[in-house]
Amino acid sequence: MNILVVSDIHNDIENIMTYLDNISKIDFDVIVCVGDFSDVGLRGFSPSDITKLVISELKIFKKPVVAVPGNFDKEILPILEREGVNIHGKGKVINGVGFYGFGGAKTPFRTPLEPSEEEVRSGLQKAYDEIKDAKVKVQVTHNPPARTLIDMVYTGAHVGSEAVRKFIEEKKPAVAISSHIHEARGVDDLGSTKLVNAGRFPEGYCGIVSISDDGVNAKIINLL
Repeated sequence: MNILVVSDIHNDIENIMTYLDNISKIDFDVIVCVGDFSDVGLRGFSPSDITKLVISELKIFKKPVVAVPGNFDKEILPILEREGVNIHGKGKVINGVGFYGFGGAKTPFRTPLEPSEEEVRSGLQKAYDEIKDAKVKVQVTHNPPARTLIDMVYTGAHVGSEAVRKFIEEKKPAVAISSHIHEARGVDDLGSTKLVNAGRFPEGYCGIVSISDDGVNAKIINLL
């Protein structure tokens, strides 16, 4: 299975339209969107309007789409549910691969969706339980795991979630996909789990994760 990862759109509809055409040249089976579809309304469009537009554009490729909300995305949770893409506290098995996730992230700025570490842990457990029998598992969180290459801000400080990290260490999914820290775009490993932060899609970045009998490979692609 090849997984396309896009994240942190933050209202930037104009730029993502530029890169969507380039996506058609990539071989993928599933799209994972890792949150922050929006942040505030844009020129008369609400966050819900923007989210529906993004999802409709992603569905053009006629591939399964799964998503978690970002820390700005509290009000769009009903949209994710109605569109059939929501894995916030839920699990979904696609072609034998179990996707489970939990969105939101703590910040210093009191954004709309900032779950506690305990809420993250319990939400991930609930989601994991729905796909626990899947042979291959993929964890999707907006907040990255703490103390890794993909949770470092410009100062070098680690700002990710200890609950996300601990859950990876306990459950050992094949892949853990996250976003939130734009400057920490890249790939890392935590034990046997491949970690991926694809960076901001409106800046031309996406991730490709390939899962096969030979293992997991992941890379960040620049669509420019």
